[in-house]
Amino acid sequence: MNLRFNTELADSYTSNSQKIRVLTEDWVKRNLYCPICGQEMLYEYESNRPVADFYCDSCKSEYELKSKQSSFGKLGTKIVDGAYETMIARITSMQNPNFFFLTYNDDLVNNFLLIPNHFFTPSIIEKRKPLSDTARRAGWVGCNINIGEIPESGKIYIVKNNVQIEQEKVIASYERTKTLQTNNLESRGWIMDILICINKIPYDDFTLDQIYAFEKELKIKHPENNFIKDKIRQQLQNLRDKGFIEFTSRGNYKKIL
Repeated sequence: MNLRFNTELADSYTSNSQKIRVLTEDWVKRNLYCPICGQEMLYEYESNRPVADFYCDSCKSEYELKSKQSSFGKLGTKIVDGAYETMIARITSMQNPNFFFLTYNDDLVNNFLLIPNHFFTPSIIEKRKPLSDTARRAGWVGCNINIGEIPESGKIYIVKNNVQIEQEKVIASYERTKTLQTNNLESRGWIMDILICINKIPYDDFTLDQIYAFEKELKIKHPENNFIKDKIRQQLQNLRDKGFIEFTSRGNYKKIL
């Protein structure tokens, strides 16, 4: 995998955003396999397709590409995306593609990761302020993807800190997350929220009381639920059955990395 952009492709463009789009899309076409099934190449959709940028001809998975410059290779916590209502509609209709996120510096890719589509829930989509009345698209409302709220298991690195990750490891990481897939949006939201809470605990071993400490935060996300602690215990059992945590003793758990 060549981590450098083919900068000659951008010579005929004047807009920086167009240059980056051309360079990053070309880099994906030249270097990427399908991280879900291992197919040796991905195909590019026609320009300005509203849903995705690339697809796998074998497993039919779709991918949307986002990129940003990062001098120190940091991902940050938020990614600028398009229209808020469009993004929410995609997520709630279960039609959202998987997500590629690329960071670069000095025409060199320093991070490239896959975020599977089943890690997207409405709670991680942040509505931006409407454009002012004097703007060309007055009243338009965009959104940010708050990747800081995505569990670490949902950030599957293909390139990390300028180092390529073995293809077998990437595919295995995705396979592990497949157990979290569900067509029930409420169930997906709950399991992701509990995973986020677990990730906020800085130790591999944690207690039920430590998860209970997030009760108020979870109540804000799920105001219709009056039995938050019951739901927490249910989701911990679910995550245990799916192999993401281990029950060690009464009220005690361990993360399975």
